[in-house]
Amino acid sequence: MTDTLAENGTVDGRRPPAQLFRDLRTSADGLGAREAARRLTVYGPNELTRRAARTWPAQLRAQFTQPLAVLLMVAAVLAWLGGAPELAWAVVAVILLNAGFAFAQERQAERAVEALAAYLPAAARALRDGVVVEVPARDLVPGDVIELAEGDRVCADGRLLDGELTLDLSALNGESVPAARTADADFAPGPLLEARELVFSGTACLTGLARAVVTHTGMHSEIGRIAALSQRGHTGPSPLERQVRRATWIIAAVAVAAGAAFLPIGVVSGLGWAAAISFTIGLIVANVPEGLLPTITLALAGGVRELARDGALVKRLSAVETLGSTTVICTDKTGTLTENRMRVARLWLPGAEVDPADPRAGPLAYAAALCTTAADAGDPTELALLRHAADLRVPVRPADRDRGRRALYAFDARLMRMSTVDGDEVHTKGALESVLPLCTRVRLPGGEAAGLSPEVRAGLAAATDRYAASGLRVLAVASRPAAGLPADRASAERDLTLLGLVAMVDPLRPEVAAAVTAAHEAGIRVHVITGDYGPTAAEIARQAGIGRGGMRIVTGSELDRMTEADLDSLLARPGEVVFARSSPEGKLRICEALRATGQIVAMTGDGVNDAPALRHADIGVAMGRSGTDVAREAATMVLTDDNFATIVRAVDAGRRVFDNVRKFVLYIFAHAVPEVVPFLIFALSGGAVPLPLTVLQILAIDLGTETLPALALGRERAEPGLMSRPPRSPSSGVIDRRLLLRAWGVLGVVSAVLVVAGYFWSLWRAGWQPGVPVGTGSALHEAYRQATTMTFAGIVACQIGTAFAARTEHASLRSIGLLSNRLLLAGIAFEVAFAAAVIYLPPLQAVFGTAALEPVHLLVLLPFPVVVWAADELFRWRGRASRSVGTFGPARAAAAAKR
Repeated sequence: MTDTLAENGTVDGRRPPAQLFRDLRTSADGLGAREAARRLTVYGPNELTRRAARTWPAQLRAQFTQPLAVLLMVAAVLAWLGGAPELAWAVVAVILLNAGFAFAQERQAERAVEALAAYLPAAARALRDGVVVEVPARDLVPGDVIELAEGDRVCADGRLLDGELTLDLSALNGESVPAARTADADFAPGPLLEARELVFSGTACLTGLARAVVTHTGMHSEIGRIAALSQRGHTGPSPLERQVRRATWIIAAVAVAAGAAFLPIGVVSGLGWAAAISFTIGLIVANVPEGLLPTITLALAGGVRELARDGALVKRLSAVETLGSTTVICTDKTGTLTENRMRVARLWLPGAEVDPADPRAGPLAYAAALCTTAADAGDPTELALLRHAADLRVPVRPADRDRGRRALYAFDARLMRMSTVDGDEVHTKGALESVLPLCTRVRLPGGEAAGLSPEVRAGLAAATDRYAASGLRVLAVASRPAAGLPADRASAERDLTLLGLVAMVDPLRPEVAAAVTAAHEAGIRVHVITGDYGPTAAEIARQAGIGRGGMRIVTGSELDRMTEADLDSLLARPGEVVFARSSPEGKLRICEALRATGQIVAMTGDGVNDAPALRHADIGVAMGRSGTDVAREAATMVLTDDNFATIVRAVDAGRRVFDNVRKFVLYIFAHAVPEVVPFLIFALSGGAVPLPLTVLQILAIDLGTETLPALALGRERAEPGLMSRPPRSPSSGVIDRRLLLRAWGVLGVVSAVLVVAGYFWSLWRAGWQPGVPVGTGSALHEAYRQATTMTFAGIVACQIGTAFAARTEHASLRSIGLLSNRLLLAGIAFEVAFAAAVIYLPPLQAVFGTAALEPVHLLVLLPFPVVVWAADELFRWRGRASRSVGTFGPARAAAAAKR
């Protein structure tokens, strides 16, 4: 064998058969069985392989080293050390559930290549020792000669030796129009998939019979190349995952550093080592938000459920938040922007242009419907013709049509037409430039035939140009009597009479234009990436509102000639781009170029060829109805309705989820200050002020009273103007300076002041003075327990005010309604009931060191929520006023402040 064959990837299938036989060391009779077996040993089986992946124990172990998991482990240990093993086991259960869920999602995302294998048939017909035999498809090797017929799935890349085929290449090129392949095609430069003498693994034979010599197998085939692209790189963490990871490490470091720093302070202050260690544990527990991870997980899970109801199935929880960060949507055209349901839009009859419902179009509609092969399913164009005939009450039943058919000359991509002989009539349909030269006459509206006058030809040209400019697909339909069966295609397709033109459209989905407008208002650009013809795709994009700020059409060949710098420059310009005739590499290049410039990319796709780009986009969006299993496995989100508008709704939901994550992070963080300050007072007083709060009481707050309200904040409605904001910068975090200022500087400080005041008031009311003992057996011990309970209850009361304050980040509470979040009201009711149980039930009093509060204590606690909320409402009002003045001036500032 030559070096060319030894590479199994450099054989140019576009060479003439004689050269291929020489390079592949084969012949038209195929290989011998022994030679085929030897080559199978050399080149390996004809199947898709996958790169070595991490073993599942390593993947599972990685879930327990995530920062949030480590932080929860610390919390569990501290809970155990604090004497609360039940709480410790509960935290461990949360760790295990989160790790198991993440592990399952990661394993699911790696099945894209396995789905690709479903496109390869199990068996093939090959010539071995000059005889056609059935062999396992995995045993095919370069140099084999295979036989292909209607209904077969091609099992290797090859070059036709004889015969003609019509192939469905949609799995590779994304186009639904069948592609004709013939052995005697002349060489034409251009993309490999458009070579008319080549066939490709994973595609389907629609019609014809041919033989081909195998040139590439397995991972060296086109579908194998796509599989390799799908496996390249890995899915990185989402913006939320990166930000939470960073924030949790910071929180853990601050908690441990604070505990370590105050340990010597406590000793120096005279606490003693035992008390100082107890104080340090309490300080760390107070700083660790134990409920953060489960709250984020459950909030994202709620977003996933909500999106599923709206037609978007999200396979990774963090993808919900990533959707909210989206800055660019790269969408397909057919089925996503359009309905993927062709319909007849206009008709041209000689001397008249009529609506589809005009009864004068009956003969034209009947002839066009007879010249089809579709039935209940099939080519969308032919289905549209059948529906149109039925609407005009000249129905063509597929079964009757097929019984009366005497000959079929299938659609030929070179000729751009097809013809049928039905009874004693020949019917032809196809592109006008293909059908018109075969016509000698034209049928007038009255039924009589006339010659093709210059006026008729001018009318045809004007109508064709007008329809094409409107994005319509134009078919010419002609017929002639046939007394006998024509000898061949040429004799059938002659002396035809032109009946008219049928202009069809794949309608834009009615909700798409509004969704594109919403995307633009949200600061999101929309690029169209399609395998369709450029002007047609551009017109559909224009109808959808894409490209109003400027549109450019870039073909696949133009994209291939662009350098990386050229592509970056193109994508950085204002306006939107229609990428037509795109290839898998081109789509992937676009995705990676956008991500390299910091964009958050949502990429749609439905075919095998889309898998690499779907895998590498921040959000890969596959079509649920029309999409392949490969695309669905590679994607992060699957649209059950194949609708672009669902993507925009998902972006809205993603933004809302991110806002809600910030809301409950604010809610959780705000309680750190009133939990930490009592320990600082205790340490800095050298024990003269007894510890105002115990470790178990802190855990009761962090894992008890605050959890349900935090979850309810995760289901909060969107603030006004959510989709009018520009996309959030990927570098902006869940936790930023403003959030910390609100949490610690406003809500936390006000809460701490109220809580400490309530603690000291309760002690002084009982006659306590600094330094007076309050330990077990002392006269003030019961008053001390009541005072710590007052601290606990004060934090819970402040939590209620914080919960209402956290419901909005900028707007006033009035703008969304005080009682609109019923889940929050239920969570607060649970919070109050749980706190009451801890305070008043004797078994829980013994566990948490609490004592029953008197009515006067409750009266003091009553204004706490209102004071906390009012302080934050004033802070947000000042923020709204300052932004309004800076943007609109004083007049509009006053109006904004009222809102």
